[in-house]
Amino acid sequence: MRDTARTTLLGTDLPLAAAPMAGGATTLDLLAATTDAGAFAFLAGGYQEPDALADLVHRAHQRAHPFGVNLFVPATTPAPDPAALAAYARRIAPDAAARGVDLDAALAAVPAIDDDGWAAKVDLLRRDPVPVVSCTFGPPPAADVAALRAAGSVVLVTVTTPQEAAAAEALGADGLVVQGPRAGGHSGTWDPGRTVVDGTTDDAVAAVVARSRLPVVAAGGVDGPAAVARLLWAGAQAVAVGTLLLRTDEAGTSRTHRDALGDRRFTTTAVTRAFTGRPARALRNGFLDRHDAHAPVAYPQVHHLTRELRRRAAAAGDADRLHLWAGTGHRSAATGPAADVVRALAADL
Repeated sequence: MRDTARTTLLGTDLPLAAAPMAGGATTLDLLAATTDAGAFAFLAGGYQEPDALADLVHRAHQRAHPFGVNLFVPATTPAPDPAALAAYARRIAPDAAARGVDLDAALAAVPAIDDDGWAAKVDLLRRDPVPVVSCTFGPPPAADVAALRAAGSVVLVTVTTPQEAAAAEALGADGLVVQGPRAGGHSGTWDPGRTVVDGTTDDAVAAVVARSRLPVVAAGGVDGPAAVARLLWAGAQAVAVGTLLLRTDEAGTSRTHRDALGDRRFTTTAVTRAFTGRPARALRNGFLDRHDAHAPVAYPQVHHLTRELRRRAAAAGDADRLHLWAGTGHRSAATGPAADVVRALAADL
């Protein structure tokens, strides 16, 4: 019998969550489908303009069960060396030219600083609170954690190590999202220059639970119900899934990305900074192989530099130059309704 006490952190019957997938994969339809099926779900606040996020939150209140919002914590490291960014632009220029992108213009438009509208988004969620706010890419300011909690939100902080977990607990977080190194998309590591060493999410959760008293949502490398059971056994209250939802009917994943996830030519994933300047796990393709070793630690500057190239690659069906975010469980990502994914993961709980 399922121990429903494990689900109290997110307030749902099922100890499952739909992870926030920034860049378009998370949609209101996906939010509604997964919450209707009994899971919790997060809106992806990253890359959204504050006004656009406000509209999404308003519409989600009207059509979904209780949900959360994920925010990207601004970098506290110095801006990257412009010369290193320019050198990388020269290296990827042939790929940009293949898709008709003016890389000189793209480089000139890269902002020196980009905090993803953090203050405005925190203010929005204070005025129009949601049950849960999660923060990724670093430690959010303690004052903002306190403000969000005062508005009635449970505040979660994404961590990848016991040391990060201890720091998140010290700044007043209510809980942790423990992301294992096999997760698809961006690593939540607080140090974008750190090498993400392979390992299981089970071990990551066990290590954090041994260090912190905070409740845990586990994420990364989930490929089916057995993985969910292992993570709950390791000490998580709930398990978040992302890659398994990328091919579902309600996801906003591009056709090129969907097709690549089911294409047997893409056999492995790798962690790379090639697309955004921050470690992220993707299907191994030509762009990754050509440029991973030379990509600077420069997020979100590299993200801005390559954004138009990636947009055009997606539109053209060019999987060789697209950021094909995927966790190690990507072979289990199936087509069909998102509710089917939730039901399958919950079958043995």
